[in-house]
Amino acid sequence: MNVLLVVLAFWLPGLVLGTAIRLRGWLLAAAAPLLTFGVVSLGVPVLGGLGIRWNILDVALWTLVLSAAGFGLAFAVRRFTARRHPDWAERDADVARPRRTTREHLLMGAGVFVGSVIGIVTFLRGARGLNQVQQGWDAPFHANLVRWIAEHGDARPSTVGTIANLPNQTDYFYPDTYHALLALVFDKAGLAMMPTLNMAALTVILCVPIGVAAMCHVWRMPPLAVAAAAAVSVSFTNFPYDSLWRGPLWPYVAGVAMIPAALALARLLLEPRGIAGPVAIGIGVAGLIGLHTSVAFVVVVYFLLILLAVLFRFERIDWRRSAPSLVASIGLAVVCGLPLALPSLYNAGGVTSAFWASDATVSGGLGETITFSPMAPFPQWWIGVPAFVGICLLVKHRRMLWMVAAYVVLGGLFAATVSMESPLIHTLTGIFYNDHWRIGALVPLAGAVAFGEFADTAARWFARKFAGRAPKLSPVALTTVGVVLLALVVGGLSRGGYIGRNAARLQLNYSGGPTVSNDEREAFTWLAARVAPGEHVMNDKSDGSVWMYALNGIQPVEWTFYGADYDTPAGYLSVYLNDIDKYPAVRKMLTDLKVRYVFLGKGKVTTTTDRGVGLDHLDAGTGFKLVFNNPGAQVYEIEGQQGVLSAGASTGSTAVNGG
Repeated sequence: MNVLLVVLAFWLPGLVLGTAIRLRGWLLAAAAPLLTFGVVSLGVPVLGGLGIRWNILDVALWTLVLSAAGFGLAFAVRRFTARRHPDWAERDADVARPRRTTREHLLMGAGVFVGSVIGIVTFLRGARGLNQVQQGWDAPFHANLVRWIAEHGDARPSTVGTIANLPNQTDYFYPDTYHALLALVFDKAGLAMMPTLNMAALTVILCVPIGVAAMCHVWRMPPLAVAAAAAVSVSFTNFPYDSLWRGPLWPYVAGVAMIPAALALARLLLEPRGIAGPVAIGIGVAGLIGLHTSVAFVVVVYFLLILLAVLFRFERIDWRRSAPSLVASIGLAVVCGLPLALPSLYNAGGVTSAFWASDATVSGGLGETITFSPMAPFPQWWIGVPAFVGICLLVKHRRMLWMVAAYVVLGGLFAATVSMESPLIHTLTGIFYNDHWRIGALVPLAGAVAFGEFADTAARWFARKFAGRAPKLSPVALTTVGVVLLALVVGGLSRGGYIGRNAARLQLNYSGGPTVSNDEREAFTWLAARVAPGEHVMNDKSDGSVWMYALNGIQPVEWTFYGADYDTPAGYLSVYLNDIDKYPAVRKMLTDLKVRYVFLGKGKVTTTTDRGVGLDHLDAGTGFKLVFNNPGAQVYEIEGQQGVLSAGASTGSTAVNGG
């Protein structure tokens, strides 16, 4: 049950803050995780700058401070509005909370439940539980960052360069809000690293159905459409599953999962309700930037499209009523977000210069977009085709046209970048590492909304057909037909919302190897019992040894699969370690780093990642004694390095055969 700490970490701070600023109902439930990330994003520089340790107690107090300030501001604005504009105050009571019957709320809740079950089953089948190691390239970096923040009590990006092989580089930046949140619960109640990371990924999936439901609800979609959209929201392969096995892109997935909640909050710009909109949007923008800077740009695109919908009168607005809220929202978004975004300029060149070759023809890219199946070897016909029909129906019904426009813009951008190369395309996609997989992850949101519209329209057509074209449909009849249609598509034709297909995609990197095998984890455990605090273990960049810190708290010399620069001690040792008797600098660097052991793993992160030449043929040279060996890992002790031991460490080792 300790994994439920992760769910509480996602929702509880946001629920407290959201309640304080008078968010309620579906909007509060959906926005809570986004507000939580905002609280964390703002807390990282504030608490770090004040020298306050990053731990669960101090962050809880920070949450209460923000919530108290939000409550006071909401109370003051409400009193002021009641005095100056009593008619506004009366309308505020119903704004952003469309009147729904209990049956309609239950129907929407059922859709969220179905979507959540699909997400849970898919993830647990694909990840083979919560304890398996994710074998992807980025996974150990994210895991190491979580442990580093938890152990050092400082979540500022400028303090974490060590785990990127950049020690003491104070201008280092990586958005670490996601990791800072997980660091608060890691190792609490015995919560180990992989359950922490995997439960967090699963919790992110659970944020999607409720976020989609809240967004569709506040933008006035019919209840059946809301339920259907939520039910299929996590059935699309490209998002969230492709971004969870490929990479994994955990913080980016979390950011994209927060977009529906942010769009739900955007309704408060058109129909303000006190200070809730400006505060929630300002803090939410901070959360998105802290998760992944590129996601904030995506939300800006959505907000601009909503503005265009307003200007073309597809969405109603009372400019006199909304102007103060709009100005306040922009001001708070800038104040909260800009200080978090500016440090990202450190690595802007590296992000925008990344390159991924095209993976499809122009017609293939368009086909993947039309069927809402980006990067899929075979289209998801049973939800993709209804979703495309739903796009047409949204246009016909003049409903959420800004979402249709977003589908055209983002879907078109994906189709272009997956099939064509040009300087313009690279410029437009630079903030996404020019990665069509990431851009493709933005397409399914419109697909879920459009599928909901299709389901509602189809149910109404069938209900009228069977009811003899009655002028007024019975809600029970409409609901019954809608549920039957959803059961047919989601439960039958798509085989449970494509659970098997999506689970198979996840299993690509939850396979027990080759990067980190059980043999290597056994070797980590053996080392953990012998390595002292402050001691490092020499390792190779290409195998699973970069996981030893995250999983067992052992500090490696090489922290990432990229490897250290050759002008650093880690880079030098990766080339000259086996020349320890030839070059005195090798011994000195080993001593300075307090290195006594060398770890070698059999599996590699990719077949093209080469082992450092300095770690070859250790068994043939002098000065290295094999002290642990199993089919997947070897540990050598460097003779003459016992002097680097810290107090409490073992003084010698005997050869051991693992397993």
